[in-house]
Amino acid sequence: MATTLTLTDVSRPAPESGACCAPLVREAADPQTAADLARVFKALGDPTRVRLLSIVAAHDGGEACVCDLTEPVGLSQPTVSHHLKLLVDAGLLAREQRGKWAYYSVVPGALNRLGALLTEAAG
Repeated sequence: MATTLTLTDVSRPAPESGACCAPLVREAADPQTAADLARVFKALGDPTRVRLLSIVAAHDGGEACVCDLTEPVGLSQPTVSHHLKLLVDAGLLAREQRGKWAYYSVVPGALNRLGALLTEAAG
């Protein structure tokens, strides 16, 4: 049995001033800021990378060795290293080589800055 939907026209009348849209109430992101934010959002667009960032942040001292990150996400070390590199490139994690192993830590203030930008956008 087919159902037919009737659509009604709900178009709004134009504002009295003749403008087609509301004015900006704060400064919009400039092209460089937009590109930087897009890189961060792209890095966070993968569930594995979100988990890795969360795991690093939850470690004692806020840092973790790559050797401690493979088992929780169930991926090989090269794959985890690739994901971590993208998080470093996005400015969310810092990498420090200690002998054979790489240690990762959350960049101080990176998550707070991202949260502030998102809050400003929503407000």
